Amino acid sequence: MNGGGDDDKHRRDAGPYAYEDGCGRGFLVNRKPDEVPEPPAAQDTPGRVGDLGAVAAGDQYVEVTVRGTGRETVALRDMSVRVQSTGAPLAWNSFQSGSGREGRAPTKSFAVDLDDPAPRVTPGAGQRDFPYKVSQDDAEVFRVRASTELHDVRWYVEIEWSSGKRHSVLRVDDQGKPFRASSREGRPSYSWRDSSKWARQGT
Repeated sequence: MNGGGDDDKHRRDAGPYAYEDGCGRGFLVNRKPDEVPEPPAAQDTPGRVGDLGAVAAGDQYVEVTVRGTGRETVALRDMSVRVQSTGAPLAWNSFQSGSGREGRAPTKSFAVDLDDPAPRVTPGAGQRDFPYKVSQDDAEVFRVRASTELHDVRWYVEIEWSSGKRHSVLRVDDQGKPFRASSREGRPSYSWRDSSKWARQGT
């Protein structure tokens, strides 16, 4: 994953379309149902999203893995979400992607409301907040649920870190581009039924 920071101190990877608890994901696509192929497998979701020009609908789950690369411990001081732009929600159709059931490493879950004028990252229930520490033998996996009910939002994650006298901020984004999520409120919504077609929900 591209982003700011010093690669000699840590490695970081990010999945912009992670799944939560084996559930499917919703995406907005500027196409009619008969122009959208069947839902992809979890590992194929990023490629399919790119091919369709799709945008996460309502909620976007981003999974970030941070690991040290040297002998020194790296302290992860804080994590924040930065909103790059906010606009009117997309007037596209909403499609429910396939199941994401697969084995995963333990994660630290956080949430952020992208509609908040000053969005703050909050830890999940029963989980402690930052700081954390990583090393070359000890990674941390963070899952961020970013939600919007009102807007089309471009956003990214920043992780503040230090190691010895060195201190900086690591930007985590979608290969140099911001993550993106848009409200699906009021949009036509479709799910994959009988493994054969998209069917409109609520009809």
